[in-house]
Amino acid sequence: MNSFRTFGLMAILTLLFIFIGGAIAGQSGMIIALIIAGITNFISYYFSDKMVLKAYKAEELPETHYVTAIVKRLAGKAQLPVPKAYIINQDQPNAFATGRNPEHAAVAVTKGLVNTMNEEELSGVIAHELGHIANRDILIGTIAATLAGAISYLGYATRFGLGSRRNNQGGNIIFILLAMILAPLAASIIRMAISRAREFKADNFGAKVSGNPLYLSNALAKLDNFSKQIPMNGNQATSHMFIVYPFSGKSLARLFSTHPPTSERIRKLKELAHAN
Repeated sequence: MNSFRTFGLMAILTLLFIFIGGAIAGQSGMIIALIIAGITNFISYYFSDKMVLKAYKAEELPETHYVTAIVKRLAGKAQLPVPKAYIINQDQPNAFATGRNPEHAAVAVTKGLVNTMNEEELSGVIAHELGHIANRDILIGTIAATLAGAISYLGYATRFGLGSRRNNQGGNIIFILLAMILAPLAASIIRMAISRAREFKADNFGAKVSGNPLYLSNALAKLDNFSKQIPMNGNQATSHMFIVYPFSGKSLARLFSTHPPTSERIRKLKELAHAN
């Protein structure tokens, strides 16, 4: 279901780019916007592991660390290449996965996560992150970001009169203005919806691989509580990578959230546990 939802949202995002791009910038403008957004996001995608790990000053864990042992055990169970395990010196319990493919992946956990979770809860969190690796969510997120970025660029270019085909032909100025304002907004909403769908899919993967949906459910309850009490030092642009939203001051609007409500995630995991 989550895969179908992702496919549908990506299709809508693509159609939005084609329709809006063709209407306000023409074919040449669309190509330029896609190239600019594509280059920017490809660099981010290809070097994602090095960039984000360096930004958070992550340190690779030794082979003897028990987090590394959990990563190895669960990766073997999921039939995945074993990703490198890193720790981040932050008190807020949280975690993320990164890397352009399963062969170049890493799982990072915060010091706070290791200190507050028992082994079962830690297994649930790590299995969730392995789900992102197995489902190639970094790639999917990059494609969505490229299309959304291209749409935003078209709106930006039109705002400054750079290549509006309809405007040059005396087209409907109201349509141009609406497209300029609403298209980037719609693209952002769709991109966030894709991110939320991938979180649910990773939750399902984590529930299966860890061996019990309640491991992750219990961990999410703790994570949600701690994230509201303990600040995370970092860049808001990386918020979508973490298992729960890590920064304070989160908007109440669900449309712009990169994460589903934690209560909904917990509910689905408990339903899955009861079904088993």
